[in-house]
Formats: sequence, structure tokens, C-alpha cells
Amino acid sequence: MSLVVQRSDVSEFRRRFRWIALTMVVLQLILIGRLFLLQIIEGDENKAIARENIVRRATLATTRGLIRDRNGKILARSRPSYNLYVVPERIDMQVVWPKLVEYLGVGVDERARLEALLTTLRASDGPRKSQQILLKEDISRDAVATLRTHDAELPAVDVVPVPVRYYPYEEVGAHALGYMVEVDAEKLNQLRSAGYVEGDRVGATGIERAWESYLRGTRGWEKVLVDARGRRRPGGEGIIEDPRRVDPIPGRDLRLTLDADIQRAIEKAMRPELAGGVALIDVRTGRIIGLYSKPSYDPNALSGGSGKQVIRDAFRRLYSDPLKPALDKTISGAYPPGSTFKPFTALAALEKGLIDHRQASNCRGALTFGKRTFRCTHVHGPVDLHQAIAESCNVYFYRLAAELGVGMDVIAEMGQRFGLGARTGLGVNAEAAGRMPTRAWMTLRNKGQFRLGFGLNAAIGQGATTVTVLQLALAYAALANGGTLYQPQIVRAVETSAGTVVQEFAPRVRRQIDVSPENLSLVQKALYAGVNSEAGTAFKARVLGVDMAGKTGTAQVSHKLARGAEAERVWYFNREHAWFAGYSPSRAPEVAVVVLVEHGGAGGKHAAPVAFDVVRAYNELSRERAPRAGGNNGGSTRTQPKPDRGGSP
Repeated sequence: MSLVVQRSDVSEFRRRFRWIALTMVVLQLILIGRLFLLQIIEGDENKAIARENIVRRATLATTRGLIRDRNGKILARSRPSYNLYVVPERIDMQVVWPKLVEYLGVGVDERARLEALLTTLRASDGPRKSQQILLKEDISRDAVATLRTHDAELPAVDVVPVPVRYYPYEEVGAHALGYMVEVDAEKLNQLRSAGYVEGDRVGATGIERAWESYLRGTRGWEKVLVDARGRRRPGGEGIIEDPRRVDPIPGRDLRLTLDADIQRAIEKAMRPELAGGVALIDVRTGRIIGLYSKPSYDPNALSGGSGKQVIRDAFRRLYSDPLKPALDKTISGAYPPGSTFKPFTALAALEKGLIDHRQASNCRGALTFGKRTFRCTHVHGPVDLHQAIAESCNVYFYRLAAELGVGMDVIAEMGQRFGLGARTGLGVNAEAAGRMPTRAWMTLRNKGQFRLGFGLNAAIGQGATTVTVLQLALAYAALANGGTLYQPQIVRAVETSAGTVVQEFAPRVRRQIDVSPENLSLVQKALYAGVNSEAGTAFKARVLGVDMAGKTGTAQVSHKLARGAEAERVWYFNREHAWFAGYSPSRAPEVAVVVLVEHGGAGGKHAAPVAFDVVRAYNELSRERAPRAGGNNGGSTRTQPKPDRGGSP
């Protein structure tokens, strides 16, 4: 009976077997479905993900464009630099670290500082201990060679090439060229769409900032095969898809209108002075040949490569100096022009028909107007317009404003015609507009009150009247060339790295100034006398072989300066500003020059000699570069050898 009846344990076994078989079938169906999903439906996507694990896209750095002067001399370029990166968590402090220190050749103090940094990061719970950190910037080439030779002994250590901006002329022309800074987090958010990443450097000031989009270039990339540890492996055919590489596009080169040799000549001429600015302009084109601000700074220290501490120290010195080396005194600083403004007051009176240039005015050393006495430099006696400009008689110009109707509005209108009181539009650094005050402006500024004394000050370039060095240079260029006011130009052409001109910028005229040629000629003759007449305020500063016409200026900046006091005996910041503005040669002018010596005192003693030295250097360079021309490029032998630098104000 037991042989016929089915056993209960066998039935239970079969039931369990069926469930197991069913489970296996379901699992196999799930596995097949999953494989179908991964390999058929999502196959292309998964292949791409797998490929990304072994194929990396490496960025190829671009080359920033060169900046050259008008003759092709390099003013700014990128030099190779190498930074050392380590991963704190992975570096062996017992075996690898002593070798790394030996190969770098660091001193005891620096080694202790770096060890403390690594120890702190290794003990922390933050992500930085497992990430690459910058350990040392701009290591020497000998150290780079040693580290690469012993690369196998230094796991977790990488040497990364980083281009650093280099300025071979250092402080000369630094304000015009500018410098580079590492892009900060706030600016990076704005620039990320343009391809900038962490660690990139961007132009901060000057031409580097204004022409950043031209100079920067475009990064490239290439696809490389890597192993599980991220190390590059050769090969990749059939794995790496095309395109495998996109070459970087180098930045455009810039050719400036500046002359490096002229810049050096200006720097040399300004060495005796503490602070100021100089501009040398081609009167026929508006192109800037020289632009120099003092005190200057070394853009190499600010642009990186020597470490963040060096940058911090450089900026601290820059902004703690009372002479304000960070300020571009040719463009960003506005100053009272003093007597260099008198030619424009004279033109305003002549154009309005308010004066007869032959009529003399008696100067007794001062003019009393109301309750105030307006003083002159000394007693000139009877002077006409010609003598008043050449000898810088204040009283003559006081009378124009006080008695002959040459008011503030008339003076301001003529100044504005010559571009004063408005930004030039150079676009390199933050530019001051200067000020040509009007009667309405002075009334508003003085709570509804206007005093005629304001007009007397305006007539001699004092009071609220201010200009920049560049504005005044362009204005004197217009005086020299017959009334053409040019747009200033500092970049002449954009070029490829091979030297092919991509874009060249022609001179641009801002306006043709509507002024009578006869009146302009009267002013030009007076400016010539200001240098070449024995009574001229720049006569003692003349240089043999330099034919110049111009005007000195001594602009008062403090009421604490006692009348007749020597500038050298007064506290520096109470001294007057020294000016000279002129052009050369006096006939068929080529260049206009303006010199400002901040708190220098007398313009004839401090500013005029600088101007003559600069123009002499220009003439000498012109002769050297054009030996077949046979001429002296504007030089003249009419003047006598220059005596000592004791000049009239």
C-alpha cells in the first residue's frame, strides 16, 4: 500500500522545485531585459560613458598675444613658468617629502612652512587633503628638470606649466600697458561663458584690460587615453572618436603707437622729480608716442609668477605710498593747468573781438579787484598780448576777465572747443574729464552766489579749472597743426603671431576747430617767444638743436604757500605744480609735448627742461632711424647751449 500512495515529502519537494524554477526563469527574464536595455536601447549612451572613463579631454593652453611698440620692440609677452602641485593625503612624508625638498632646494624656513601646511591639510577632514594644492609657484628650470628626471620617485607630485606675463621694460610705461590679475570668483561668474576657468588671469588695467578680448586667444583640447589611475597611455585608435584634437588659437598681437626708446628717454628725464606725467603726441595724427606717469610700479610683481605673497606686498606698497603710484597721472589725474591755459583765454578774447592784440596793459605786479588783490609773478610794466603770453603776465589776463568781458562762459567755451573738460576717449584707464567751469556751474557750487573773482582765476587756468596731461597735449597739438583736434590713438594695428596685419587703425579727427588762422598765428608767435625771447619764461631751459614753441605754467594748489617762497623750502604737498606745454619744431610741427611735475614748483625750472630733453631724444632717434633724410627732424641751431636749470616761473 505504501508503494502506491505518493509520499508527502516528495510532493513538497516538487512544489518547491517549481517555485525555484519559476524564480530562476523570472530572474533570467529580468537579466535578459536588463541586458537588452543596457546593450540595445541604452547601448550608445553606455558606450559613451564607458569611453569617458578611459578617454579624457585635456585642455591645451593658448598663448596670449604680444604687445609691441611702433618699431616692433616687445613691451609685453608671456614667459614659461612652472608651478608645483601635490596631493597632501597621498604624499609620503617620510620618504617622498625629503627628496622633494632636496630637489627643490628650499631653505629651512620655507621647508618648515610647507611642512606645516601639509600636516594641517592631512589632519583635516576637508576635501582639500585629497585634492591637488599649489605648493610652490614659478620654480626654477633646474628644479623642473630634476623633478621630471625623478618623476617615478615622486608620486602625488605634479609639475604644471603656466604662462606668466612678462614686461621687459618693467616700470617704464607700466600705467599704459597695465598688468594681469587672477580672475576672482565674482568676475569668474561673469566671464565663465567666455571660456574663463579658475586660475585664469585677466587684464586688470591699461592696454591689457582694454584689449583683453584681442590678446587672450582661445583654448584648444585633445582627447587622450588614460588608465584607472588617470595616467596617460599611448594608443586609442578605434576607441577615441574624431576629432581627436582642436588646436588652440593664439591671441592677437598689438602694435602700439608708443616708442619704447622715447619711453626710456622720458623716464630718464623725469628722474630728478618725484612725481608727474609726460605726454608726447604726433600733431599730424593724434598718435601717442610717449605716455609716462611717475611714480610707476613693476607690473611683473603684480602679474603673478613670484607667488601670492609677493603680489600682496606689491599692492600694499602701491596703495600706501602718498605719491599714489597706482594713479595714472597722464589720464586719471586732473590738475589746474596754470599759465599753460593762457593761450586759450587769449584765443577766446580774440575770437570774440574783445581785445586789440597790439594794445598794451600796464602790469604793476598785482590787480586789486573788490576786496581782493590778485598778484602777478613780478612787475612787467606795459605788455601787449604777445608779451603777456611769452612773459606769463597774470595781470593782463586778469584785466581780460575783469574789464573786457572775457568771462567764464567765454573762456570755458574756447577750452571745450580744444577738448578740455571732456574725456578724450582713449579707453585705456579710468579717465578724468577735467573741468571747464561756467558761470552757472560756479553759482550752483557756491550756493547761488557768483563772484567775478572766479572769472579772474579761470583766465589764468586756476580756481576750478582742471585738465589732464593728455587733454592738454592734444589741445596744444591742435594749436600747432592749425586747429585739428584728433582722437588720441595708442594702438596702431592688430596683428597675427606671424606678423600679418589683421586690422589697422587710421587717425581719427574729433573736430576741426573753428578759429581764425590770423588769431591762431598770433598765439603761435607768442608761444615761440615764450621759449626763444630773452624775457620768455622758458628761455633759460632751451637746449641747443631743439626748436620749440611753448608755455610754462606754475599752478598753485595751496593757500599756505607764502608769496615768493622757494618750492624746495615748502612742505612737498603745498608746493605748486610745474607745467610745460609746447610743440616742436616751431614751424611745420611734428610733436606736441606736455610735462607735469607734481608739486615741482616753477614750470620753467622743473618742467621745461624735461620737455626739452624728451624732444631732443625724439629728434636724435628720428635722425638715427632715417639717416638718408639729411635733416635734423625739427632741430634748429637758433638757440644757445643750455645753461644751468635755473629758470623763470
